[in-house]
Amino acid sequence: MASFVESGWQVLSLSFSLFLHHNLIYLILLPIPSFSGDFLRLDDLSSLYCDTCVFFFFSNPPVWIHRIQFGFVSLQYCFRSEFDYATSYVGILTVFPVSVCLLELKWYLVTHFSDFQLACIGSFLLHESVFFLSGLPFIFLERQGFLSKYKIQTKNNTPAAQGKCITRLLLYHFSVNLPLMLASYPVFRAMGMRSSFPLPSWKEVSAQILFYFIIEDFVFYWGHRILHSKWLYKNVHSVHHEYATPFGLTSEYAHPAEILFLGFATIVGPALTGPHLITLWLWMVLRVLETVEAHCGYHFPWSLSNFLPLYGGADFHDYHHRLLYTKSGNYSSTFVYMDWIFGTDKGYRRLKTLKENGDMKQT
Repeated sequence: MASFVESGWQVLSLSFSLFLHHNLIYLILLPIPSFSGDFLRLDDLSSLYCDTCVFFFFSNPPVWIHRIQFGFVSLQYCFRSEFDYATSYVGILTVFPVSVCLLELKWYLVTHFSDFQLACIGSFLLHESVFFLSGLPFIFLERQGFLSKYKIQTKNNTPAAQGKCITRLLLYHFSVNLPLMLASYPVFRAMGMRSSFPLPSWKEVSAQILFYFIIEDFVFYWGHRILHSKWLYKNVHSVHHEYATPFGLTSEYAHPAEILFLGFATIVGPALTGPHLITLWLWMVLRVLETVEAHCGYHFPWSLSNFLPLYGGADFHDYHHRLLYTKSGNYSSTFVYMDWIFGTDKGYRRLKTLKENGDMKQT
């Protein structure tokens, strides 16, 4: 019974999503003039956003739902003359057997866009969705006082300070992050990035993601440590440290120069390996979730740092924010071993020992 209810819910979810995709969103955007040229039309933009969300956020339904999903996909393209990849329900079933992996089906939903549109615009839309959906709840927690016993610092940010953060983030994301993604595309293409079938194996994806985390943490550590030199801190990095009590969204609140400088740490791994786009997207999602968690200001019983010895987490990075820039340490983004090796976490470890021994109350 539970399986039947779950299957029914998944069918309804898929139906509703595709209804929005081809009715509500297109009705809203239809009166708006499209961009000229082949860059990206506004109706394509809505399609790309919905297809990306369908790919990432739908759970795996039973095999029999595949036929229903194939039907929707087929109809989707039958009534859109600009795409002729699928022309009939029979055709779509010929291309994709019923037993096809649902991951491949979901990926097929987005592959009617060009590599440029997917890698740049699709990546930007995915980043914005994951970032704000994971970061905004911490503003709600802070304002309402929910789960306050897990809050690392007792001080709260004012609504005005939170609003300032969101406004600046939107400005920087569109004026810095998006152009950076556009500029990075030729590099990724030159290194072999692709979005075509076949999809990479999970072993390949896992190995690449692990490599990205390790190299990002290494590059970030040294870049972050340089930013704490006197001149760079005063003129660049101090913007990020305006929030001594961080919350999720402050993870990307920074000077434009810092966004470019430390953004290199995030893209250097993929640039070296030329991954499949699905690997790049997964890396982006995990990296965003990690940095939001590190800045969330809460240390929960289920926080990863309680289970992974080398993972820093919120408590590790919160210490960095609440101390003077010359004494903070804890420069790594994800792991703790770089700070341990170079002795930049001594103050944090000493404070943690005092707290564990009951000699000091949490600030």
